[in-house]
Amino acid sequence: MKKNDRLQNAFWHASGIYRHFRGTRTSQWPQQPPLRKKTATTTSFLFFVVFFLFVAASILLGWFRSSIFTGVAIAIAPQRQVSTTTKWPTKPEFDLECTTGNVTQSCPSNYPTTHNPINPDRPSCPSYFRWIHEDLRHWKETGITRDMVERARKTAHFRLVIINGKAYMEKYKQSFQTRDVFTLWGILQLLRLYPARLPDLELMFDCNDRPVIRARNFRGPNRGAPPLFGYCSDGSSLDIVFPDWSFWGWAEINIKPWSNVLKDIEEGNKRTKWKDRVPYAYWKGNPTVAQIRRDLLKCNVSDKVDWNARLYVQHWNKESKQKFKHSKLEDQCTHRYKIYVEGWAWSVSEKYILACDSMTLLVRPHYFDFFSRGMVPLQHYWPISDNKKCTSLKFAVEWGNNFTEKAEGIGEAASSFIREDLKMDYVYDYMFHLLNEYAKLLKFKPTIPSGGAELCSEKLACSTDGNWRKFMEESMVKSPSDTIPCSMPPPYDPPALKNFIDNKIKLTKQVEAWENEYWKNKNKNQNN
Repeated sequence: MKKNDRLQNAFWHASGIYRHFRGTRTSQWPQQPPLRKKTATTTSFLFFVVFFLFVAASILLGWFRSSIFTGVAIAIAPQRQVSTTTKWPTKPEFDLECTTGNVTQSCPSNYPTTHNPINPDRPSCPSYFRWIHEDLRHWKETGITRDMVERARKTAHFRLVIINGKAYMEKYKQSFQTRDVFTLWGILQLLRLYPARLPDLELMFDCNDRPVIRARNFRGPNRGAPPLFGYCSDGSSLDIVFPDWSFWGWAEINIKPWSNVLKDIEEGNKRTKWKDRVPYAYWKGNPTVAQIRRDLLKCNVSDKVDWNARLYVQHWNKESKQKFKHSKLEDQCTHRYKIYVEGWAWSVSEKYILACDSMTLLVRPHYFDFFSRGMVPLQHYWPISDNKKCTSLKFAVEWGNNFTEKAEGIGEAASSFIREDLKMDYVYDYMFHLLNEYAKLLKFKPTIPSGGAELCSEKLACSTDGNWRKFMEESMVKSPSDTIPCSMPPPYDPPALKNFIDNKIKLTKQVEAWENEYWKNKNKNQNN
């Protein structure tokens, strides 16, 4: 039906209403009486004409909205309107398939074995992905032989083999708590996210805190360092850093998978605006694991001195008995400043602290994880001296309370970095690119170890309960990704890498200079 026909139909529909109220049966359009006869009939007629136009406009408006917003032209009829709705196919999901009874748990065969993304978009990876090239640079010229891999077994907790998109594991020793289990769980989710995209590979993984492959032992002609994956490294080691187990949950201390924690912290941030938060530096943790943390406690407020720090000891055994009700991470975003300090090595607490919108006061670290090398002083955090922590904290808080907009901006930049560049999509993409680049270096054909067993999500999750089962279900990838991994950035060229590192050193020294000037003037005023 054409637009003019609809318009005429609408007016005739309105005319029928008019005739109904007038009690007529004529098929002719009502004629308006001469204007000079200003009677009650004329007034009634004008009223009904306006009413007819209103009805017609309403009908036409309904047609217009239907055509624009649904893409379906709806014919106007006196009695009814017919509309259609397009139904898109839902994306299939694959939940755990746990067997019952005494039957040995097997791996399901119905999960997709190919990856066919429907979204062509391929965003660029965050800049910290460039460090993948640096972590593998030692083996770029020589490649990785089977002998090198075997020599990494000395401290490894398990060997991981991926062949034809399936994972196999050979376990050597028990890790602390369930670090190995949740690390393997994360790798299995990667295989579900990007089925059949990873090449065959074989690697050794160490679940302890500190790196063990010392670079000084593998220089010159003796360059064949064993490639060993772990959670952190330092400037004098060659350990290959990998996302830690807590991204999929830390069941022993009731920390949820990263995606859920991030949502909770975002909600916690909304409760108190930055300027309304407590204007001191906050830290809560276990001081017994490292001397640097025990030293930090000396900066706590006392009757004699106030270093602008509010420090609290975390008693995990006590918290466990109280079901961790005082350890919710989203409840710890109440201060303008939060302190990050390492423990026995790097600490998983770093990402939770940076996500809090508070300006992070980062005590100079010795270790690094996979993402922290992408952060910059005065942009994402405020550097704190490791050998004069109290005076450094005092100055940092004084500076922030005097330059509130800048301090708030540093906190917001850090939390934005964590929300955007460290979301689980990029954690998986980092794992994918790291394993893919590693596999390119292998000079041998990976094989299933004699003592190895095929792994799948069911074999890890179905036999567990409590937080272990809950967190695995919450972090489980149920369908292949609609997109391919992000676009891997190129490696740093030597001058660019040097400039990046030099700039971080320069900014840290700038803060030290401000701090020294502050205390120099303060002491001078006190002496006068």
